[in-house]
Formats: sequence, structure tokens, C-alpha cells
Amino acid sequence: MTGSVKRMTPPPTDADLAMQALAGSEDASRALVQRYASPAINLATRMVRDRALAEDLAQEAFARAFDRLATYNPTLRFSSWFFQILHNVTVDYLRKKRVATFSLDEMQEAGHPGFADPVRLGAPDAAAEHEAMTAALEKAMCALRPEYREVVVLRYREELPVEEISGVMGIPTGTVKT
Repeated sequence: MTGSVKRMTPPPTDADLAMQALAGSEDASRALVQRYASPAINLATRMVRDRALAEDLAQEAFARAFDRLATYNPTLRFSSWFFQILHNVTVDYLRKKRVATFSLDEMQEAGHPGFADPVRLGAPDAAAEHEAMTAALEKAMCALRPEYREVVVLRYREELPVEEISGVMGIPTGTVKT
């Protein structure tokens, strides 16, 4: 029996795309933007609490990344390198803007109630309780200082390891863990 076996080629790695983009490939640049646009906008939105502004900041981060693509080390993860650029763009904006923040300790001292786990409740209103908790969590996230909020988003939403978050933010791993 003769027949051709088609081999599926794996998608290019971020490093491959970065090197192709550096060589002038618009398709590679577009692929990197497609891979990281949503995570970048989501992270920036959580930092500045304004989606339109977050889109602008993500666009600025992509522009800086492509301007500095020659500095990217392909032996390291592109995501960490890019998120570090996004972090710098966002922090620069926040330093200029000085967004108001709130202390979680102060909220607790003010009597902010805790939230029940809807899974343990097992009551018919568990879904509504869960939605209320989600809304309250989002509100609390917005009240965190931007650098704390960024750590939480990078760790639990983007699922970056502690060591990468440390590199992205330029802080010790112990500080990230705290």
C-alpha cells in the first residue's frame, strides 16, 4: 500500500516568531500580537481599571517590544520578556496618573463582610452568591495597589510561575510569594 503520510508541523514557537519578526516578517509579528493581545489587555485592564486605556497601553507595549526585538533572548520565554515591557509601560502610566488605591486591611477593619463558598452552601441561591462574590472580588482587586494586583493577575490568571513574575516585575521571588 502506498500513500503519503502528512505530518503535522507544530506551530512556531514564540522564539521562532520573534526571530522571524526581527527579520521583517509581518505575519510573524501579527501572530505574536494575536497570541498576547488578550492577556496583555486583560492584565493592563486590571491594573488601570479602564479597558480603552488598557488597549492603548497594550498597543504601546507591543510597539516598544517590536522596536526592541533585537534585545529579546530567544533562549528565554517571550511571554516573560513581553510582560516585563507591558509592566513597565503600565507602571510608567500609573506613576504619572497616581491612581487611588485602598488597603484591604482598612476594608476589613471597616467591617467588610467575608464571602461564603457557594459550593459549600449547596443552596439554590449559590450561583447568585457566587456572582456576588465574583463582583466583590473584582472590586477588591481594583482596590489593591497596582503592583499587588499585577502579581495576582500574572500568577492566577496568566498562570506564570513565581520566578517569571519576579523577572517580569523586577522584584525578588520572596516578595512575589508574599
